[in-house]
Amino acid sequence: GYEPTIHYPKRPNKPLFEALTTQCQGMGISFLPDFPAEAAFIDELYGLVVDAIFGFSFKGAPREPFGSILSTLQRLTVPIASIDVPSGWDVELGSAKGLQPDLLISLTVPKKAARHFRGRYHFLGGRFVPPKLQEKYSLNLPPYPGTDCVLQLT
Repeated sequence: GYEPTIHYPKRPNKPLFEALTTQCQGMGISFLPDFPAEAAFIDELYGLVVDAIFGFSFKGAPREPFGSILSTLQRLTVPIASIDVPSGWDVELGSAKGLQPDLLISLTVPKKAARHFRGRYHFLGGRFVPPKLQEKYSLNLPPYPGTDCVLQLT
């Protein structure tokens, strides 16, 4: 099994996020109160880092503590899995300055930035786009095998 640890630096005072935090705590998932500045510390303790810092609509330079967190993540040797758009990337243009993850998990459809992904594995998750919506936005989504909800693209 896995023993995840979550770093959640700024917790919004909203019922959904409070409930998710409570759920994680109830499952015995620990929270890391301070993010280590030394990449070697993270490399030694963890086998994978999941990058879910920003949503795909994030724009501009990251404020602290996120700028420092991204700086540390860029120095890791442990694999990084980014969700939807790697942190620090523009949703359409990608970024040479952002994280360079080993794994990208695109949600619903790959964003334009995914063209700049150079990691080992790219997965598409979210088999829930109705045909009318695919047609409306001219989405050319690959078929999912059987009842799978995740598809390996590369």
